[in-house]
Amino acid sequence: MLVASTLDDIEIATQMADKAREIALRYFRMELGLSMKEDRTPVTLADREIERVLRDMLAATRSGDGIFGEEWPASGPDLPRQWVIDPIDGTGAFATGSPLFAALIGLLDKGVPILGVIDACALQERWIAWRGQATFNGTPCRTSGQQNLRHASIGSTAVHQYSDADYAVFERISSRASISRLGGDSYAYGLVASGHLDAVIETGLKPYDYLPILPVIEAAGGVMTDWAGQPLNFSSHGDVVAAATPELHAELIEQIKGH
Repeated sequence: MLVASTLDDIEIATQMADKAREIALRYFRMELGLSMKEDRTPVTLADREIERVLRDMLAATRSGDGIFGEEWPASGPDLPRQWVIDPIDGTGAFATGSPLFAALIGLLDKGVPILGVIDACALQERWIAWRGQATFNGTPCRTSGQQNLRHASIGSTAVHQYSDADYAVFERISSRASISRLGGDSYAYGLVASGHLDAVIETGLKPYDYLPILPVIEAAGGVMTDWAGQPLNFSSHGDVVAAATPELHAELIEQIKGH
């Protein structure tokens, strides 16, 4: 089987994002069929339908690739190319009528994230990254360039679910920042890529939460790693820090290690 070109990958990822947005908006602020999974995270009919449809699209066009999603077991986990899907990142926001949710789509080649999409469906805002280029609604985007934590704006989500030790890390960092903002899930990373927010620090994430985002942050000029400053992959523990510049990222890692 021939390996698809980068352009072909962008086309299918865009088609998937279009379909995810269409389905999400059909369910948004309607009866959701909300339930809780065994890990006490919420799931809706929209989550399941979006992922099922996107998996079907990949089965029809990328049968030689693996798929790692939130709602069903991975398929082809040993294949070199892996698509990563979070049908609705921010299900809590979606279920409560907030527009700050997104569909996440990523592609890894031999473990390296090479394409990422953050689609804020209700806001009709989309970040796409490929080949070192990041765009917001079709226009190139860049991080803020902020290098100093004292002047930086910092975001995080669901800090009430952090362990005491992790919350202490966030408090240490946010107390040194200029502005702290809570909530937003993956939308916050889009704001970093567009230069509106300077950094995001989170814990407890899954690969489908961060792998599609990683190419967007890096292509926009930022840095995104785990809390030890190590590259993110399928085996990462889910502690994530994204920053507008290498300098700000280094300062954040220093603060985390100092704690």
